Amino acid sequence: MFTTRPEILGTFGVVTSTHWLGSAAGMAMLERGGNAFDACVATGFVLQVVEPHLVGPAGEVPAVFYSTRTRKIEVLCGQGTAPAGATIEHYRRQGLALVPGNGLLATVVPGAFDAWMLLLRDHGTMRLREVLEPAIYYAEKGHPLLPRVSDTIKGLKDFFETEWLTSAAVFLPGGNVPSGRQLFRNPALAETWKRILKEAEAKGGNREAEIEAARAAFYKGFVADAIDRFARSNEVMDQSGSRHRGVINGDDLANWSASYDVPQTYDYHNYRVNKTRPWGQGPVFLQTLALLKGFDIAAMGPTSGRFVHTVVEAMKLAFADREAYYGDPDFVKVPMETLLSDAYSDERRKLIGQRASTELRPGHVDGYEQQVARTLEALRELSTTDRKITGGEPTMASMRSARRGDTVHIDVIDRHGNMIAAMPSGGWLQSSPVIPELGFMLNSRAQMFWLEDGLPASLEPGKRPRTTLTPSLAERDGEPYMVFGSPGGDQQEQWQLFLFLRHVHHGLNLQEAIDLPMAHTAHFPSSFYPREQKPGHLAVEESFGAEVMADLRARGHQLETAPEWTVGRLVAASRDADGLLHGAATPRLMQAYAVGR
Repeated sequence: MFTTRPEILGTFGVVTSTHWLGSAAGMAMLERGGNAFDACVATGFVLQVVEPHLVGPAGEVPAVFYSTRTRKIEVLCGQGTAPAGATIEHYRRQGLALVPGNGLLATVVPGAFDAWMLLLRDHGTMRLREVLEPAIYYAEKGHPLLPRVSDTIKGLKDFFETEWLTSAAVFLPGGNVPSGRQLFRNPALAETWKRILKEAEAKGGNREAEIEAARAAFYKGFVADAIDRFARSNEVMDQSGSRHRGVINGDDLANWSASYDVPQTYDYHNYRVNKTRPWGQGPVFLQTLALLKGFDIAAMGPTSGRFVHTVVEAMKLAFADREAYYGDPDFVKVPMETLLSDAYSDERRKLIGQRASTELRPGHVDGYEQQVARTLEALRELSTTDRKITGGEPTMASMRSARRGDTVHIDVIDRHGNMIAAMPSGGWLQSSPVIPELGFMLNSRAQMFWLEDGLPASLEPGKRPRTTLTPSLAERDGEPYMVFGSPGGDQQEQWQLFLFLRHVHHGLNLQEAIDLPMAHTAHFPSSFYPREQKPGHLAVEESFGAEVMADLRARGHQLETAPEWTVGRLVAASRDADGLLHGAATPRLMQAYAVGR
């Protein structure tokens, strides 16, 4: 099969990410003797510099990884929690029906920095300076700005100049939109990292002591102080059409830390897939596999209408359950054992017919009837209101700010067999004004909470939002085999499923599976403000061809055609039993890259 680029093969190591500079920085760590975790951390920090419209230092990062030292698969939880002052009552008093999609009220505790430090301390081998140096270099000396970043800044220029002046100071140097493919610098961000390094190294001692000092500088030191001051002192225009102060403060940062979690797993033929537990949407992937286990996927062509229809209809059912049941397991009881059981899946599978569904159909679990009813009622109420109105008619300035960011992804496997899939996101340049002393923005992940009591994803202090971030690690025949993922919000699971199923059932290599046409549905409520829902929707790349698109229309799908090479940002890596490594990255958007040898 023709592919746009080769599947990378080697035995020493492979790094694949959504930007070539990130992948190159990660590979440099492997070349210097570091392991997969050192490489992943270095890549993550570089992506914060070169993809600021998709990720920033105050964002979040879940990861799923296998360590040859512990011989365990674990989840790294770098998803921050709601601040102590983030109550439904507080937001309702502001006249809000939804958490705004940007601004200071949308912020949860920044989780990424502590998660990266925890990973480096416990599983890496390199000093903090070594893994931060590439990111500091690109922030201080400059990096070639992606045209898409330039376009994003251009669309926000008026808003920055009238409302978010601190963002204008960084992203509109000299009052101008920086040009794509020209050098762009963020010296304030470089200085923040250099100060963290200086304070960490001043403590002396070994690498672990330095990392602990860096964590303290961020969460209990000058970074936390700057975040506290900015949130308390500024009223910021957001998508509600009003200005609000934040509720996050220094205590919220000081009282939080990243952690490890067990993965949620599902056995599918000779594979076991490891995802986050239902504080993220990862189990949607697993529930879809449970439904598809009853179909002969191998008999369906990998780009056929039958294949797309079957997968999409299964995903609709799994996403309906996400709405009704998923939330932070520390706060709500999620019946995952039932949702992944054969008996439950056998009944749900009967709903997949020859016609596209236009209904949101969560399944029945004994004891959860009232919760499901409340969820469906909340969605009905939302569907009857103007989603652009929360506390009043939004100003034109606030609507110009309504540009949602996205996510990045990293996969690394080293020569030892360590492997990790990480999904950093949040802290976009669109999400919140730049904190001038720090050179970065806060995140907007709180928009995934509901301001309704009694729902699994209702807002509560200390609770994790039900994130869309969903890295994947698959075992094959009992051995860690493949790490993969894609940015894309609610589409992440969907594009990953197309990759996985094509690889598993049709024998396509990673690059072949990524290069084939992609599709996704927005049938269910979006996780992002203002929570749009498009019943029966199906977006397909034109490269599926007229015959397949006609087939899908005949099945009742409300088709949205997208230009070819525009849907999905998948990257993936795998390791065969004999040690042969594979890496692949999408050609879409012309920036993701796999490197290795």
